Amino acid sequence: MSIEVKVPVLPESVSDATIANWRKKVGEAVARDENLVDLETDKVVLEVPSPVDGVLREIRFDTGATVTSEQVIAVIEQGAAAPAPAKAEAPAAAAPAPAPAKAAAPAAAAAGTGTSQLPPGARFAAEVNQVNPAEVAGTGRRGAVTKEDIVNYVRNAPVGGGARPEERVPMTRIRTRIAERLMHSKNSIAMLTSFNEINLGKVMAMRKEMQESFEKQYGIKLGFMSFFAKAAAEALKRHPIVNASVDGNDIIYHGYADISIAVSTEKGLVTPVLRNVERMGFADVERAIADYARAAREGGLKLEDLQGGTFTITNGGTFGSLFSTPIVNPPQSAILGMHAIKERPIVENGQVVIAPMMYVAISYDHRIIDGKDAVLFLVDIKNQLENPHRMLLGL
Repeated sequence: MSIEVKVPVLPESVSDATIANWRKKVGEAVARDENLVDLETDKVVLEVPSPVDGVLREIRFDTGATVTSEQVIAVIEQGAAAPAPAKAEAPAAAAPAPAPAKAAAPAAAAAGTGTSQLPPGARFAAEVNQVNPAEVAGTGRRGAVTKEDIVNYVRNAPVGGGARPEERVPMTRIRTRIAERLMHSKNSIAMLTSFNEINLGKVMAMRKEMQESFEKQYGIKLGFMSFFAKAAAEALKRHPIVNASVDGNDIIYHGYADISIAVSTEKGLVTPVLRNVERMGFADVERAIADYARAAREGGLKLEDLQGGTFTITNGGTFGSLFSTPIVNPPQSAILGMHAIKERPIVENGQVVIAPMMYVAISYDHRIIDGKDAVLFLVDIKNQLENPHRMLLGL
């Protein structure tokens, strides 16, 4: 019985998909729920599983083709078995081993550095710079390679050798979509960024004190992101304009904190959404972030995981960033940027002390968020994280 394999129903915001990679070839056996093909949309890569056990009889679209919702892309013969591989014929009488080619030795020598034929100065320069003289045009007598030829070759060669390779590849759909959204953000939002710094000494002390108990109780480690997510959710309550969005000439105020957490993948940055963070506990936040990060690495994020979101947090500090200006993710109006934690001297109570400090940034849409609101929001985040006991008590 022939079974058609169709493109899954795509959300209204996604009109089509591109076939990124066929996991099976025509004639190969497939098992039920085994991934047949990867479909790349503007936001995520979708896996299309086999609906039955059988053999893949037909592939109707090649890699790179554009397909739409419920379009038939393959046909599976249910219950069929893949043909057994042909038996290997009896080995013929062993042919005598070919004699080694005598011409290979000179060729091999020529393929080497060949420095033994060079003058002492040129030989030394070639060995020090790991240059193959055969690749250098000689200007000496009878085309001999001189020391100056070696030096000039090294000076003019690009980093990594004398070759200048180039490769042109098309952007993936996800990368293209990211580029479009970033340009849209840049061209449509009056973006401004404010900065502050946070002493994370008390947060780090709390993590150190409670890490073992927290992990034993909840089965997951206590990270920094949960502190920032909870602090942001509390600050958004007190500064609702930062949690708002623009729709034409209207401002939409969101009475909930759906926080997008930026996650880096091989295909680009994605921002899965934590829903109702104001109602979540620290363990809930940590579990959700861990699940999203794993799904992002394995290509298991769903479209609905990325949709919505009223505010974004991005952590460039995981890659060593000390200072940056994050870009707002429309239709949101603000984004919080975390950075690397560095021990720096600061003044506390008239004394110079060393403390774990982090620069934080908030980029915001200046059309609806005034500088005062953005700065007060960032100061709210700072006060909560420098006094985490107050944050836990909702103060």
